[in-house]
Amino acid sequence: MPGPAPPTFIRLAAHPLRWQLLGELATTDLRVRELVATVGQPQNLVSYHLRLLREAELVTKRRSSFDARDSYYHLDLARCADLLASTGAALHPAVPSDRPGAPLQLAGQSRVRVLFACTGNSARSPVAEALLRHRTRGTADVVSAGSHPRARIHPSVVRVLAEDYGIDIAGKPTRHLDSTTGQLFDHVITLCDKVREVCPELPGHPRHVHWSIADPAPGDSAGRASEAAVRRTAQDIDARIGHLLHVLYTTEKQEVHA
Repeated sequence: MPGPAPPTFIRLAAHPLRWQLLGELATTDLRVRELVATVGQPQNLVSYHLRLLREAELVTKRRSSFDARDSYYHLDLARCADLLASTGAALHPAVPSDRPGAPLQLAGQSRVRVLFACTGNSARSPVAEALLRHRTRGTADVVSAGSHPRARIHPSVVRVLAEDYGIDIAGKPTRHLDSTTGQLFDHVITLCDKVREVCPELPGHPRHVHWSIADPAPGDSAGRASEAAVRRTAQDIDARIGHLLHVLYTTEKQEVHA
């Protein structure tokens, strides 16, 4: 009689192409054509394996706000971690399943510099800036800017950050991407599909990452952003920052000890 089937994550990740797709999506959100170019496989084959990953809820798909004919794929790292933990327990109860906590601050001697960019600099990018600065206890230099900055940060954003995270950004002005010209960054993270297409080339060859996140208040010039929508966006960004911390921490340690 055949034994029990391998756990879900093992069955999916064991396939070389699916493992490669998981690896590519682990750091940045990508479109199908970008994945096709990276893995060097036909689009129909890549789409087939992406469908399997979506059915297992490891990968999600969202229409691009820049071009509705495109879609961005995003890897749910938290679900991957949960499935890996259950995989260890399925093998033997003694296999450790606890995940180490994210580092709260960077350990290097130099300060890592991160730029978050979106269109209006009124919701997504200021949330990311505030949360990363908070999570690193001010040991990272974090900037946010927009390609078409709005007059102010949405009041709902200010309230959600204050009520849910204890972060006060009241009175913080928005800023234009042009204000970052000539500045050196280690990481540039775009949070909307439109700004990804227009983000200027910055000196110093920073690492570029894209997070395809919907605007919680599109066209809301009056600042009546739904707090529920802003809260969901902040939770999404906070989860991504939790994983980003490990990247920043590891990179910083490697550069310090190089």
